Amino acid sequence: MPLLDFLSPEAVAPSLKVNSKKQALQDLATQASRLLGRDEREIFDTLLQRERLGSTGIGEGIAIPHGKLPRLGSLFGLFARLEKPIDFEALDGEPVDMLFLLLAPEGAGADHLKALARVARVLREPGIHDRIRAARDASALYAVLTQEPTPHAA
Repeated sequence: MPLLDFLSPEAVAPSLKVNSKKQALQDLATQASRLLGRDEREIFDTLLQRERLGSTGIGEGIAIPHGKLPRLGSLFGLFARLEKPIDFEALDGEPVDMLFLLLAPEGAGADHLKALARVARVLREPGIHDRIRAARDASALYAVLTQEPTPHAA
């Protein structure tokens, strides 16, 4: 499942200015709300509920806040690079500067998990962090994120 399936060029924020995890989730909810035409509070509450179960900070400067929304038509992704890293209570204790929001329809069991796994794989590819941090704008970031990985030589 390529990121192209659920990440659009409009859903890439190259330099989000936030000072806390809560503010980051709020900003992601605001942007997702605008793009999806959904209630911002509903999205924020969904993300907050998921974070209460445990941080979605997976380590290496990455967090993948996610949740399921009723009546959502399809998977939705939004990527944000932060201007400066923030504490996200990540598994490795390191600050986070890359966020990938993933929203799924309520009934999207396996698809939701496949999408989460795909995002984690892409964001853990060797060298991708440098390419993400070097991208100058949203379109360059989108190109980095949606580029198919090069097969490893045997």
